[in-house]
Amino acid sequence: MNRIAAWMSRRKVQIRACINRILHIMTVVLCAAYPDRKFVDSRLRPFMHRLRAVRIHGRIVIGDDVYIDQIYPHCVEIHDGVVIAARCTIIAAAKGPGRIIIQKNVAIGAGCVIVCSVGQTLTIGEGAVISAGSTVGHDIPPYTLCGAPRIRAFARVTVPLTKDQDYEKFKRGLRPLRNETPRLT
Repeated sequence: MNRIAAWMSRRKVQIRACINRILHIMTVVLCAAYPDRKFVDSRLRPFMHRLRAVRIHGRIVIGDDVYIDQIYPHCVEIHDGVVIAARCTIIAAAKGPGRIIIQKNVAIGAGCVIVCSVGQTLTIGEGAVISAGSTVGHDIPPYTLCGAPRIRAFARVTVPLTKDQDYEKFKRGLRPLRNETPRLT
């Protein structure tokens, strides 16, 4: 009997994942076809994510190509006034369900990745701002600006990495930069 219950449970998760994937694809297609960007970002995308069981409280803005967990969307909670820029990824299930809470008036920059571990609750505090391209794996305090360090140069390239070039030759051609590591802006 336990095998049947386990099988049924796995089946439910698989079916729900398929439905969520279909809704995600529908969101992409509908939003691309609709001409009013403001309506799409503030109404249509949040509506579609609510259908997927993402817990959305109040009015939020979701940019293009935002991916919110496909298997456990109900483990993501987004509060009023949140702005999520384009191409962000929010994953509440890294090898099992966790929980992500994005509190009021949070701004998440383009290309951010927010990942929660199994059984963990990751909270992004009210009014926090996460800069573009950041990876978040732990709590962010309220009213905090945070982000990844700026890009730095690590080595001088003497053998360009092209599709025709061997990767090992590229690696051997790297010349480490000592103390003069310039910041790229």
